[in-house]
Amino acid sequence: MALMLWKEILLLTGLVVGCYWNSLSCGFVFDDVSAILDNKDLRPATPLSNLFLNDFWGTPMAEERSHKSYRPLTVLTFRLNYLFSELSAASYHLLNVGLHAVVCVLLLVFCRLFLDKTSSLVATLLFAVHPIHTEAVTGVVGRAELLSSIFLLAAFLTYTRSKGADHSIVWTPIALTVVLVAAATLCKEQGITVIGICCVHEVFVAQGFTLPMLLDALLQVLRGKDGFPYAILQTILKLIVLIISTLLLVIIRVQVIQSQLPVFTRFDNPAAVSLTPTRQLTFNYLLPVNAWLLLNPSELCCDWTMGTIPLVESLLDLRNLATLAFYSLLGLLAYHSLRHSHCSAKTILMALSLIVLPFIPASNLFFPVGFVVAERVLYVPSMGFCVLVAHGFRTVSNKGNPQLLNGCSCKCVLFRNHAAKNGPRACTLFLFVDCAVSSQVNKNNAKLWNNVGHALENQNDYKKALRYFLQATRVQPDDIGAHMNVGRTYKNLNMSKDAEDAYLVAKSLMPQIIPGKKYATRVAPNHLNVYINLANLIRTNDSRLEEADQLYRQAISMRPDFKQAYISRGELLLKMNKPSEARDAYLRALELDNANADLWYNLAIVNIEMKEPSEALKNFNHALELNPRHKLALFNSALLMQESGEPRFRPEANRRFLVYIQEEPDDANGYFNLGMLAMDADENAAAERWMREAIRLQAGFRSALFNLALLYSQSRRELDALPVLDELLRYHPEHVKGLILKGDILMNHKKDTQGAKVCFQTILRMDPTNVQGKHNLCVVYFEERDLPRAERCLEETLAMAPHEEYVRRHLGIVRGKMAAMSAARQPLSPAPAEGAGVSANQERKEEEGRGATTGNGEGNGNKKNVRKSSSTKTLAGQSHSQSEHLGTSQTDQLQRTKSKSTKEIKDIEKKRAAPCCYLQQSRTTFCKAIYSP
Repeated sequence: MALMLWKEILLLTGLVVGCYWNSLSCGFVFDDVSAILDNKDLRPATPLSNLFLNDFWGTPMAEERSHKSYRPLTVLTFRLNYLFSELSAASYHLLNVGLHAVVCVLLLVFCRLFLDKTSSLVATLLFAVHPIHTEAVTGVVGRAELLSSIFLLAAFLTYTRSKGADHSIVWTPIALTVVLVAAATLCKEQGITVIGICCVHEVFVAQGFTLPMLLDALLQVLRGKDGFPYAILQTILKLIVLIISTLLLVIIRVQVIQSQLPVFTRFDNPAAVSLTPTRQLTFNYLLPVNAWLLLNPSELCCDWTMGTIPLVESLLDLRNLATLAFYSLLGLLAYHSLRHSHCSAKTILMALSLIVLPFIPASNLFFPVGFVVAERVLYVPSMGFCVLVAHGFRTVSNKGNPQLLNGCSCKCVLFRNHAAKNGPRACTLFLFVDCAVSSQVNKNNAKLWNNVGHALENQNDYKKALRYFLQATRVQPDDIGAHMNVGRTYKNLNMSKDAEDAYLVAKSLMPQIIPGKKYATRVAPNHLNVYINLANLIRTNDSRLEEADQLYRQAISMRPDFKQAYISRGELLLKMNKPSEARDAYLRALELDNANADLWYNLAIVNIEMKEPSEALKNFNHALELNPRHKLALFNSALLMQESGEPRFRPEANRRFLVYIQEEPDDANGYFNLGMLAMDADENAAAERWMREAIRLQAGFRSALFNLALLYSQSRRELDALPVLDELLRYHPEHVKGLILKGDILMNHKKDTQGAKVCFQTILRMDPTNVQGKHNLCVVYFEERDLPRAERCLEETLAMAPHEEYVRRHLGIVRGKMAAMSAARQPLSPAPAEGAGVSANQERKEEEGRGATTGNGEGNGNKKNVRKSSSTKTLAGQSHSQSEHLGTSQTDQLQRTKSKSTKEIKDIEKKRAAPCCYLQQSRTTFCKAIYSP
């Protein structure tokens, strides 16, 4: 027996792998993007508690834009996938295939309760290869179906053990069943329906009652002739426990969604917003549509929303006949199974329970859902269907009619072959090919045209994507999302005017605000993104900033809790130099979501604009408390500490930079700033190592090259500094400070006055008013003993900087020297280089501070660095500023100047955030004006 079961398990597993192995090469698309790639709850930095506070897509349940899909256990498995393989799609798909195999094994055990071994295997094999499962198994988000099914079957199988050998109640399996039902519900909402299946099994299978028997017992009690039999009392007790457990789970679920249903649009489910009787007729017609997909899965589609299934608007619509036929067949089967107590009736009844009860939450009959038809929700109902098919096969076989048997066998073979033929769909369902084919099958579904456009857009084929987006607008002219997609694609094609026109069309389709009246209509947040996207487009024109602000305020007036509008407006106000109003916008956003690390980060940026470094650091720390590995907060808070010049901040700043480079190992800025901290702490070896790594990662890194040369210069390794300066000037020939430092080293350590002269003359060609370059060129003339030229040069320098005392003093020294030489009748023309060098050195010995330098400050031994770190005024989404040391150069020959002009101006390279995008999916990706909140 055990050996036979293992053989069947291996057969099922091999069949499942054979059908779905090609899904391992699929990536993340459609809903997978929102659930996996964009879901912060998968990241290790996100607290585990967030999984139980947010929906399936990572959106807080308290927000109206939440989809209200509460599936924390499913998200937990995604997080485990991320822990082992991060975003390697193959591992996610592999786990899905494995889970489907587990479901098949559990279904085999389930079937053994009601069917013989052969029929059980037939039912399970049919389930394993049924094409309707492609979406649930191949799509990563379909894992919710798989996990929920595992716990659903486990709960039912556990419950079947609640009846003892003496017909007593065994409570342990019942308690375990309740736990498993809760787990199934935490994987997907339909898991709770297993309670109903257990109730049906308890009454009609375990206790063997039929409907006539129950009615007869009830009549006897009502007439006062007899009480309830003990078996019925036992059954009622068990049912009470199950029902109370169900009610508790429902109450908890309602509390979790805050007693509010998600907002769906007419594009997601057109019938949901239709009037009576269209709504009722259409929803009832969808039942035979789903049944037909199970029976004949030849025309499957990756999306059934919008106009795929036209509304049933009249009682005279012929499709109502399909509805009547479906209800008639279902009624006949139910009537037969409830009236009789033989094994066949019990099998049919349990199969119907598996088909009907798990489908009720997705049927639209009791509350609207966000789709018309979804193949994935047929995963559990298909179990009951496969049981019915296998039972029918056994019934026909037992009758022994060769014609019937052959016909049934042929049909089964054809059906299985058809299922196998649909196996390749496992890889194509979520790819461009399947979308394109589906868009041809369902030409009236604008969402399919949009999805093909998205697939092409992901390949950067914007021109072709635009054709599909435009077709979507023709198929569904009032589809706001399609027009937004057109606008975004025009923007990607740098056709700003066309993009603005498309956004304006989308905006015109929004409900209009009536002045003086409160706006009360619930609007899907993804549609409000039209205001965000349009504002983000026009704000690139500085003359239209007020117009963009008006759009943000309009979105806020329609939805005062629209957090993204406050975030985007805060960035705009900062650009408009209104930091106080920007701060108010961010504070309002924090009222709506005070656990958002990105908002605290952006508020810190505003504090920096307002010259409030202590408040900025406090808010950076808030962001890091919420997300200890928030990259931008780590970098900019460390930079702020570094800027403060407080030695007590250095260890923490160093730690944060180290964490940052763990997160961004390829960002040279992190290594550069670690080098700067090491220079501040006089840790020259560490500083050199960090600077070298920054230069390795970013060739021609201006600031790192200059500061490494400066480090060598300060460490009396001037000759090591020269090749670094050569590399700096090869990438940045206009680097004035590099030229000055190189000229200083050439003159004072290489005795190469000609090379130094070239450096200083290069500076003056670029900037004739540069006092440093001019002054140091005068020093070269002095070293060359060309005193008349040195005098003229210093006179010109003094005219450029009349308040620089050191220039006046040096001019006096030169004139004194000239007077002394004239009195001694010595020639004032240039002398040989060797003599000049000796004379100059002797002169420097006679008077401290003679000559000129290339840096700041005075004093022969002044080695202090003068540094101003890069600005942290970088909004989330921008990169980090670079700063340069402007420390001392050599002072053994030349005196330092006091001019503040020697401070290096930082290079701030800003990387703006990507443009806002609107993805028309079952869950919309929101535009990210500053940072994805």
